[in-house]
Order: sequence, then structure tokens, then C-alpha cells
Amino acid sequence: MLWEISFGTLLLVTVCLGGGAAWMAGRAIANTWKPTSQIVTYMILLAAGVRFLHFALFHGTLLSLHYYLVDLIILLIICWLGYRVTRTSQMVTQYHWLYEKVSPLTWKER
Repeated sequence: MLWEISFGTLLLVTVCLGGGAAWMAGRAIANTWKPTSQIVTYMILLAAGVRFLHFALFHGTLLSLHYYLVDLIILLIICWLGYRVTRTSQMVTQYHWLYEKVSPLTWKER
């Protein structure tokens, strides 16, 4: 099962609170031109914080590997999306003569 207490707590804590922080972390990583591998490091720490919020606010299990991994995967996806959207915008804005936007997540050579 993906949620421990209820689907609402998963949406509130993991997706809204943690996901917002993950999106902003992805944007920050892209804005400072750091490599994609930084996403994993930051999301491991953020997932621990989200797991603590589940524990502190909704009496969830603090040390549950299963729910930690669920939180981590959701946060990694959201952070990667924030990273790619920002990196695509950077590439087509700063190198407009080389690249054009294909979708919000990709670009191609002109």
C-alpha cells in the first residue's frame, strides 16, 4: 500500500509539502548548474524530513523503510520534474541560437 494513514495525508504531507520543497530544490539545483546526481542527495534528506512530519503530525511510523522509499520515489520524481523544466528553460533562453523547446521537459538542436 502506498499510504500509511490515509490517502489524504499522503497528498498533504508528501505531495503538497514535500513535493513543493522537492520542486524548489530541483529548480535550485538547475539554476546553479549542478549535475542531476545532486537530486538524489537532497531528496534522501528531504524524504527523512517528510517521514518525520508523517510521524509527528499524523502518528505514522517513523522508521519504516517501505514508506520512506515511497516518499523518496515521489520526491525524486517531483524534484526531477522541477529540474528538467528549469533546465529546459535555461537552455532555450541562454542558448536560443542553438536550441529550441520541444516540450516543457526537452529541447533539441536547431
